[in-house]
Amino acid sequence: MCFELQRMSNLIDWTESCLPDDCLLLIHQKLQNRDDRDAFGLTCKRWLHIQNMARTQLVFDFSFNPRRQQEYPQYIQRLLIRFPYLSKLSLAGCTDLPDSALTPLMVSWSSLKYLSLYCCFNITDAGLSLLSTGCRNLETLNVYRCNITDAGLETIAGSCHILKNVNLSNCSSITDRGLNALCNGCPKLYALIITSCKGITGTGLKGSPPTLTYLEAETCMLSSEGLREAMSGGGLQYLNLSHPRNLSRHGDGLGHIGSGYAQRLRFLNLRMCRHMSDESASAIAKGCPVLEEWNLAICHGIRLLGWLAIGSNCKKLRVLHVNRCKNLCNQGLNALRVGCDRLEVLYIHGCKGVTNTGLEIFRMYRFNVELRREECATMLIIPCVARLFL
Repeated sequence: MCFELQRMSNLIDWTESCLPDDCLLLIHQKLQNRDDRDAFGLTCKRWLHIQNMARTQLVFDFSFNPRRQQEYPQYIQRLLIRFPYLSKLSLAGCTDLPDSALTPLMVSWSSLKYLSLYCCFNITDAGLSLLSTGCRNLETLNVYRCNITDAGLETIAGSCHILKNVNLSNCSSITDRGLNALCNGCPKLYALIITSCKGITGTGLKGSPPTLTYLEAETCMLSSEGLREAMSGGGLQYLNLSHPRNLSRHGDGLGHIGSGYAQRLRFLNLRMCRHMSDESASAIAKGCPVLEEWNLAICHGIRLLGWLAIGSNCKKLRVLHVNRCKNLCNQGLNALRVGCDRLEVLYIHGCKGVTNTGLEIFRMYRFNVELRREECATMLIIPCVARLFL
């Protein structure tokens, strides 16, 4: 036993003195489980340094002991100094995290590509300015419910030019000014979430890059002009405008979605667009030739002409939500039956104008279509995007 320990000690001494860091990194990468990696770092200071260099992800879980929130900033600063080559960092849930805790990120953190500050309520524009100094290769940024303004967003847009995915949900101080800076300063922008940003009307999306593929704008104050700008990039495949706050029965403006820029749109969520008109429904049905999933639940303004247009034009539609559409009748359902050749799933429940006989006739002719009562988005389109910000 003593001989074996001596032999291992000699081997470690030889490795310590002869192998360069690159070789030790390769050895560390070959270790398959956490226990082996921890044992590697406990061998000696140099090997611990190698283990620290190899660490690429750091995800905090602050929910386990909220009483110690005030201690987290000092832990974070130590860990950021210890692991200088992280590509993914999540500080989600640290509600008391101050801007100063991000100071280590001022040093060149060129490897950091993902940063989540989800529910870090005390992070302000000052914190974003620290990021802009050292994290110029950032691709994904989640600042959900952070206390930031247009000035902070302009700072980020001016430095992090390869940003692809940005979550601004519930950042109540963000307006179209900051949004426009982001769209013009980040030409590779791919996914943008502005849900519940009540200061945004959508005009800030003017000049958005053609790479913008995914847009979440639920419960926003989008205007007619804002909708037009949202589509202007021409690259959108996923669009969520459910429960809008600023569209009235006097010209809902939703018809702008069906403009000539919607040729790639595949998923559209217009749930609770109560005043959506037949004209808008027709414009969208005609202007979105590759639409595959469309949520029209609680869209009471669509009547027979709108359903006829959807049935006639939505030839690639696979999933349709019509739950609680009070002006969908048997004739409208028949229009969907005759058209919509590729329909696979129809969410239908609470449509008072549709009788049991109407449903049975639909089932008889379209037995391959699954009728569901529960209302849920199947996310057929771009299923990985929703996980980008986790």
